Amino acid sequence: MKIAVDAMGGDHAPRSIVEGAVLAAREYGTEIILTGPREKIQAELEKFSDHSSLPIRVEHAEQVVEMDEAPAKVLRNKKKSSMKIGIDLVKSGEAAAFVSAGNTGAVLAYCTIILRPLKGVDRPAIAIQLPTLTGTSILLDAGANVDCKTSQLFQFGIMGHVFAKYILEKENPSVGLLSIGEEDSKGNEITKEVFQMLKSSHINFIGNVEGKEVYRGNADVIVCDGFTGNVALKISESLAEMIGTNLKNIFMTNWASKLGYFFLKPHLAEFKKKVDHSETGGAPLLGVNGVCIIAHGSSSPKAIKNAIKRAKELIEKKINQHIQDDIELNLGERKGGIWDSIKNIAFGEDEKDNGNASSKTKIPTENKKESSDPNS
Repeated sequence: MKIAVDAMGGDHAPRSIVEGAVLAAREYGTEIILTGPREKIQAELEKFSDHSSLPIRVEHAEQVVEMDEAPAKVLRNKKKSSMKIGIDLVKSGEAAAFVSAGNTGAVLAYCTIILRPLKGVDRPAIAIQLPTLTGTSILLDAGANVDCKTSQLFQFGIMGHVFAKYILEKENPSVGLLSIGEEDSKGNEITKEVFQMLKSSHINFIGNVEGKEVYRGNADVIVCDGFTGNVALKISESLAEMIGTNLKNIFMTNWASKLGYFFLKPHLAEFKKKVDHSETGGAPLLGVNGVCIIAHGSSSPKAIKNAIKRAKELIEKKINQHIQDDIELNLGERKGGIWDSIKNIAFGEDEKDNGNASSKTKIPTENKKESSDPNS
């Protein structure tokens, strides 16, 4: 197993990325390929006395994708970037996974064009892990697709179910659809159609989930379009920052509050660990032919180490094979398959051929127009 890591992606590259790769190589023994300018990466590696004995090698790349570059411009002009070379290693089979804390839109564009979506998947989705009152939930899509069609949201539900089952180890994960009300009739036309499709699938669909339910943990998987998911994520990050700053100010008010902080410090540290994104490392881009982890731009070495760990988990547990199997189970081309039933319920369709069900149902194809959010 080899994991390609974009050494030049992120706000603190290459220092934090290289250190995180060293930590991962030490702890997990995973072979790591760092992509980027050889001299810069080698200079960072030499800060660690044991670097020569670790399973780390450098793949030279002349160009670097900046955090604010538009994906379309990157695709045209950065054909020798550390990001593209890392994804090419996955495409060729030399690496089993790719990790980057760089430009999210560029990672998405490269993966979609180079790796291509899995069979039966229209578009990949970013799955974000969220802390809840009952443990952990995931939300997808968190920004890869601004506008989604019914079949795409349905596929997100399948992919989220697989991730929660095999990576979060939830035996029968519950799947909810983010909407403006719990009732079946609430939401726009797309969410109403997706509701019926998910209801008819093999997964444990519990219905609509309102925004207030997200952190209560009533659903293990929360499905939404990338626009809604990204807004929800950014609001959550802002709220967490506001709460943290206010708590710090309160505890520093006087000697009594400082004393209270002394007694609460262990519990606050435990809570901070629960909500710290560096503990999970990064968000998987589900639905592409290969494993890709998108880490936060401000990732610390610890976050990069854990992103590599998450990539390793997805490889070992064959997440893409499970996604492929579940997609085929629900949308496969088979006589009288479940997709026929879903279409009949959701759209009122009843395909007949001389009184018999259609002998072949094809996976719906969507407009391939790029809808990535370059600022996600």
